[in-house]
Amino acid sequence: MVNTEDFIKRLEIILDYYSLNASSFADKIGVQRSSLSHLLSGRNKPSLDFMLKILDVFPEVDLYWVLNGKGTFPKSESENNINLSTPTPIAETKIEKATDLFSVELSNKKNPVEEKLATSISNTQNSVLSKKNSEIDQIVIFYKNGTFKTYSPE
Repeated sequence: MVNTEDFIKRLEIILDYYSLNASSFADKIGVQRSSLSHLLSGRNKPSLDFMLKILDVFPEVDLYWVLNGKGTFPKSESENNINLSTPTPIAETKIEKATDLFSVELSNKKNPVEEKLATSISNTQNSVLSKKNSEIDQIVIFYKNGTFKTYSPE
């Protein structure tokens, strides 16, 4: 849970760091001035949308720092630049699992859901074929205004 008083202090630190007053800060991140005023007075708590707008406009702001006071402001250079050349262990695990999806062993196994779906489609096709030889009893057309017309073969 966000401590509102501490959040306000950290928000004021951000304003001082960028030499902005509350009005210009609100305009810069695209929120109403009254919304920022309510946050600074402690009347409201920050919304997710508000936080995302701050992070979008000011990438030096660390989410955990502004919400909980953990971390640093401004972010250190290593935190600002994401190293895309070295994959994380999670990404490597996902790649291995994705490779297994295309192996011959898995592709030969039948999925029970797919079998039920195939059976259902087959039954539907048989039902449609048997109805092809049936005669039409009536056709009803419904209109958007709530009326309808019924047509019967003579």
